[in-house]
Formats: sequence, C-alpha cells, structure tokens
Amino acid sequence: MTNDPFLRPGPASRSLKQASPYPPPPTNPQEEPSAGAVREYDPRWPTQFATERALLRELLQPWLTTDIEHVGSTAVPGMPAKPCIDMLAGVADLEQARAAGEVLRHHGYHYRVHRPEAHLFEKPGVGDWRRHTHHLHLTEPGSDLWNERVTFRDALRTNAALTQEYSQWKHAHAAHDADAVDPYDETKWPFVSRVLAQQGVLLQADRLRLASPKRTD
Repeated sequence: MTNDPFLRPGPASRSLKQASPYPPPPTNPQEEPSAGAVREYDPRWPTQFATERALLRELLQPWLTTDIEHVGSTAVPGMPAKPCIDMLAGVADLEQARAAGEVLRHHGYHYRVHRPEAHLFEKPGVGDWRRHTHHLHLTEPGSDLWNERVTFRDALRTNAALTQEYSQWKHAHAAHDADAVDPYDETKWPFVSRVLAQQGVLLQADRLRLASPKRTD
C-alpha cells in the first residue's frame, strides 16, 4: 500500500515492484509497528532536515547537481504531518545515480520502487513503514516528481489559506486505519491536484506517469 498522494495504488504501481536493482531491506518480524499518525507541527523538523542534509551532501556529492530540498508537510511551518522528513536530491543522471544506492544502504537507507523518474530510499529500512524517519528521492531536476513536490510545498508555504485548509483536512482524515484501503491518501488526491493546477502543474493520471519513457528502476 502506497502512502503517497502523488502515486495512488493500482496495477501499474504494483507491476513496478518486481524490478528493484537494490538488495531488499532487512526485516524483523518481532518488531511491533508504531502508529504513523499525523502530529502537530514540530519545530524540530527543520533541524532534523538540516542534520540529514549535511550527511547526504557528503554521501551524494558525486551525483548531485542541485542542493537537497526539504519537501512534504514537515517542510511547511505550522503544518500537521506524519513525523517523517521527505527530501528531494537533484542528480545529473538518474542511471548513474543508481550507484548511490550502495552508499546510502550503509547509512540506514533502503530502496523501494516508486516512480520511473526517481529512486526512492527509506530510513530506517527495518520494519513497518510507520517507523520511517526519512524519505529520500533521487531524481533529475525538472522531472515530474521534482516539479510536483517543490510546487506543492511552495504553494503551501506562501498561501496561509491553503495551509489552513490542508491542516483542517488532515485533522479530519488522519485517524483512518493505514492498514486498510487508505482513505487518507485517496481523498487527498483532489486537493493535491487542485493546488498544483492553480500553479500550472498538471498532475497526470497514474497510467500516464508510470508509463513514462524515462529510465525505469
């Protein structure tokens, strides 16, 4: 089950799961999942991002072509969010950036197939997704994913009315069971697509985005 409003579950996303070029994350069947609940804004989130960015700048230096961006709800001051730091790292060449997977694996990140135009790494790789503290996408600047994430973040940062609307939506929807068909992410889709459309960014249907001719994982 995906937890990304930009990638709704469907046949196309399921088919991608067979193509990972990286070792699978370790598993611990004895580990009890913690709740991936939405929390009120934590002023420590920017510092947590800055700390991780410093590490990633060093690790990813051979592949980076831009700085590392803090995206997602933890990047929006005052926004309630699931306590996981979402990041984008712009790389010069997605195929060459595959080599970063081994470097990241030694620092707690593990690969998960997500979208054709990006490599997604999650930290820590052990256990349930609700224990993740960091998500990192490697993608080429200007990719669909890059434009969606940065545009959505900037729209929320600069529009108090949108921030309030999204915060209210989160409080109204965040209590759903994430192990079921997740209405939290399914019902987020109209809001995300509307905000992006207002900024001139079209959020394409999954069948179009996942069939992209760009490099696949």
